[in-house]
Amino acid sequence: MLKLNQVHTNIGGMQIIQDISLEIQKGEFVALLGSNGSGKTTLFRTIAGVLKPKIGTVEFDHVGIHRLPVHKIVELGLVLCPQGRQLFPELSVEKNLILGAYPLRSDKTRIRKNMDRVFEFFPILKERLHQHAGTFSGGEQQMLAIGRSLMSEPKLLLLDEPSVGLAPLIVKLIGEVIASISHEMKTTVFLSEQNANMALNITQRGYVLENGRCVLSGQCSDLKQDEKVRKAYIGA
Repeated sequence: MLKLNQVHTNIGGMQIIQDISLEIQKGEFVALLGSNGSGKTTLFRTIAGVLKPKIGTVEFDHVGIHRLPVHKIVELGLVLCPQGRQLFPELSVEKNLILGAYPLRSDKTRIRKNMDRVFEFFPILKERLHQHAGTFSGGEQQMLAIGRSLMSEPKLLLLDEPSVGLAPLIVKLIGEVIASISHEMKTTVFLSEQNANMALNITQRGYVLENGRCVLSGQCSDLKQDEKVRKAYIGA
């Protein structure tokens, strides 16, 4: 479903992503691990079309997307839930969700169906449907950001650091919902996380990023036992 071939991405003349090649198959649930500053967000922004690679190609469903504008990539079914949520704080929960469904704007029935599905995952959003997003706690805003990203029925969902700054109980809840999205909705999920414990416990396999390079990959069961991963990311 997703294939990166020798991707290099620069920001302000500095090379942030260096020679990354990876593949994700339809239906997989894959983790991207790395410390702060390792290049995870830059890689996700490159995949989503926000940044364009200097060298290399990005293919989604066998279509080269590395030169396409972001809205065309979303229409193909690849959606990024960005780090930091990036909600519209002065708009209500309902309006934030509807904006996430923009590619389906002519089909109100599907929009309503998708919104009801989001409420199944996050009942609190239904309870606060007309409340401004900016009045929410960090955890509630993350729920809304994930819900918004589901409104366009993504085939592949990129989740960038959904647990950052959240309390442990909320992290656990978010992890359970993400796993449900992967299993119940049959959505392919690529999860970027510093919280290796959470990520490796819910995903099938993973990649490890250091200084913009992929230094390790494998099944999560193997990565959890890898001495380097344990010391750097799990703390054992």
